[in-house]
Amino acid sequence: MHHSARLALSLLTCAFAFHSLPAAAQDGALRQRLKERWQQRQQQKADQQTATRKGGDAEAGPQGRISQPGDYRYTIQHDGLERMYRIHVPTGYDPAQPAPMLVALHGGVGNMDFEADDSKYGLITKSDREGFVAVFPNGYSKLKSGKLATWNAGNCCGGARDNDVDDVGFIRQVVGDVSNRLNIDRKRIYATGMSNGGMMAYRLACDAPDLFAAIAPVAGTDNTRHCTPSRAVSVLHIHAKDDNHVQFNGGAGSGSLNKAAVTDYVSVPDTIAKWVKLDGCSAAPRRVLDKDGAYCEVYSACKGQSEVQLCVTETGGHSWPGSSKMVGTPASQAISANDVMWDFFSRH
Repeated sequence: MHHSARLALSLLTCAFAFHSLPAAAQDGALRQRLKERWQQRQQQKADQQTATRKGGDAEAGPQGRISQPGDYRYTIQHDGLERMYRIHVPTGYDPAQPAPMLVALHGGVGNMDFEADDSKYGLITKSDREGFVAVFPNGYSKLKSGKLATWNAGNCCGGARDNDVDDVGFIRQVVGDVSNRLNIDRKRIYATGMSNGGMMAYRLACDAPDLFAAIAPVAGTDNTRHCTPSRAVSVLHIHAKDDNHVQFNGGAGSGSLNKAAVTDYVSVPDTIAKWVKLDGCSAAPRRVLDKDGAYCEVYSACKGQSEVQLCVTETGGHSWPGSSKMVGTPASQAISANDVMWDFFSRH
């Protein structure tokens, strides 16, 4: 019999056999097949890990280990969602030496690529200079691109808050994943973030103090719903007096265009007072920087050798001090957020 005729006969036999099954059996078989296909696709997505470096592609080593400096991107599955993150491995990285890690969290309706843009935040340059691994997770977004993303920092913000997204669990998974790929000093893992990302850093200090030695939120106050950390976490808070979004003295300012997506922000003084109490610090701060346009003061004698430090710029609005802000109020140049926070992290 001709090959095409045999094929047609086989298909006809299969079709007859399937259609002779009871309707319930047909439905069950179809559902099982669709389920298996869905699971296969989900696993393929989970296994799809694309690593890119400046100037071309880079492949991770055995078991996904990274041994070369560069910029890498990964997609992972967490809590039924496809999530993304980036890693910048500094130029001087030595796989034989444990490196500190900085988790940098973008602002609300931003994304990991924006936070990793060196022309905006300068964290890539700082990573290369200081030798820390910079990790840029992407917040929750309905878009496949990951843009317009938010973090569930408690009372803020947007879709991540409204859908009660497990961002703490996601970032825990990211830290674990990076630690499997690189030689990370687990005692020197830090978090920073801008605005909603800064608020998320506070939630990490509350809910994941076993992972993070210190945090440095910028222009984002503590808006967690509850906070009972199991140990002291050092906190550096950086904020502009004239922030028109997350206002210094509390509330959402004129820069908060969608009030329903945010919250009535906790003030900077209340945030600092909360962490001074949580970390068991002495009541009186000590001024450690006083210059035109900025000051810093530190609360010491805290539990577990932790510290709480506040750095305030007179101007800059809702921005990252020392950065190049293209729109709105120019960022203050009185201090560099990157320099101040790394000096702080280096003590913890």
